Amino acid sequence: MTTKLKKGDQVQVITGKDKGKKGRVLRVDRLTGKIIVEGLNLVKKTQRPKNQKDKGGIIEIESAFSIANVMVICKKCGPTRLGIKVEGNSKNRFCRKCGEIL
Repeated sequence: MTTKLKKGDQVQVITGKDKGKKGRVLRVDRLTGKIIVEGLNLVKKTQRPKNQKDKGGIIEIESAFSIANVMVICKKCGPTRLGIKVEGNSKNRFCRKCGEIL
């Protein structure tokens, strides 16, 4: 699956339990079309102790969700779609609303 999102982009969730929340992309999986966003889509997981000194317990980790559920945030105009301009040998991503290069 092709995507215009990259690691480190600021995104806003547009659907689901975290609708309206913003975060930074930690990982993009292009094969499955999923992303992991910092601090969003948290799930609880039980963790066993690694050695005798550690304690096990329930931890919260970020879970992956679909790329279609987020929009990139432009610094000028907020959540927007992305476009690609090809100039010579370089490809630049730009905001579809204001035309600013991201």
